[in-house]
Amino acid sequence: MKPSTVMVLPEAFNTDQGAQFTSTAFTDVLKENDIRISMDVKGRWIDNVFIERLWRSVKYEEVYLNAYENINQAKTGLKKYFEFYNTKRKHQTLKATPDSTYYADLLPATRNRINLL
Repeated sequence: MKPSTVMVLPEAFNTDQGAQFTSTAFTDVLKENDIRISMDVKGRWIDNVFIERLWRSVKYEEVYLNAYENINQAKTGLKKYFEFYNTKRKHQTLKATPDSTYYADLLPATRNRINLL
């Protein structure tokens, strides 16, 4: 089987307002490919802190420990990890799981319909 050579472009690209992302050299490439540009509000560095912490956990607790052979394995592994991350892994600042903190009042059937992958 030959590797796929098809590239799928995103509909949107979200980033902070760092100089490397606001340069015309960078934004012109996005515009030329009809990719919507979405930038965080200037000075909202705190938003990035939470995302960086999440991705650090994902990388060190899942991705680096598993050598995915294809995209389906990655999707399956990440889906299992986020289920664990939200329902079983206690978070240091919450002292509980995100599900028990944020979704405690939802019916289980409603919570199960939230599908990120």
